[in-house]
Amino acid sequence: MPYFEYTKEISLYYEEHGNPEGKETVVFMNGVMASANSWSVLWPAFEKAGFRVIAHDFKGQLRSSKPAGPYTFAQHSEETKALLEYLHVEKAHFVGTSYGGEVAMKFAAMFPEMTASISIIDSVSELDPVCKGFVTSWKVLCDTGDAETFFWGMLPSIYGAEFIENNMEMLSARAAAMKAAPADYLEGQKILYDTFADDVYMTDELPKIQCPALIICAENDILKPPKFSKIIADNIPDSEYITIPGAAHVVFLEKTREVETAIFGFIMKHCGAFI
Repeated sequence: MPYFEYTKEISLYYEEHGNPEGKETVVFMNGVMASANSWSVLWPAFEKAGFRVIAHDFKGQLRSSKPAGPYTFAQHSEETKALLEYLHVEKAHFVGTSYGGEVAMKFAAMFPEMTASISIIDSVSELDPVCKGFVTSWKVLCDTGDAETFFWGMLPSIYGAEFIENNMEMLSARAAAMKAAPADYLEGQKILYDTFADDVYMTDELPKIQCPALIICAENDILKPPKFSKIIADNIPDSEYITIPGAAHVVFLEKTREVETAIFGFIMKHCGAFI
């Protein structure tokens, strides 16, 4: 497995797919509980179109280092920049969901010269008490020390009722697989939750984002409901806003084809090398 050694204390796991010589690069950014391979449902479309595809685990996530925290979204952005420079990527399209979308927005504000476009899925730029409450409950679940219990406890906050009912076999397999999570997985999660709760406030920075932005929200997201996506769309000058009906927070798994169509079309529209 490839790792980028950012410092002696921080090693970032990453994956590359598609055309290594592709003139256009798409960088996928994970949700807080996920890993780089969670994007395997979306990156094949970009592989087929000749893109270079990159995904990595932020520090604190599954396969990357978990130094003491809390962290900041600026740190995640700086580390992503260093990884892309290491991989000789000058500019990229960024696709991020939830926590990853928040990193993508921070990155676009900090490094506009490296950002061709951003596609933001079910993210926020500020918080309300309900969202904070969910994060607090996840920390309590982490304190059980049981990753399978953690999975079942957080599941109703990120998946829709219909999806859960129709995919219980798959979800049960994922829960069982959590038993094999590294011993430090839950501790890393707690650090990331603190980072989110303390540092996600960036609404006032959104007008700095000058690249094209696609803002996607799931109609039934109870964790980060559409009002937050609307705030983001209203504050990024060159933005498009769409709602995916009948889905909850992990919309790119619940409505994969709809999300794929929206993001692929948006990126192709802003992709000079393929026009």
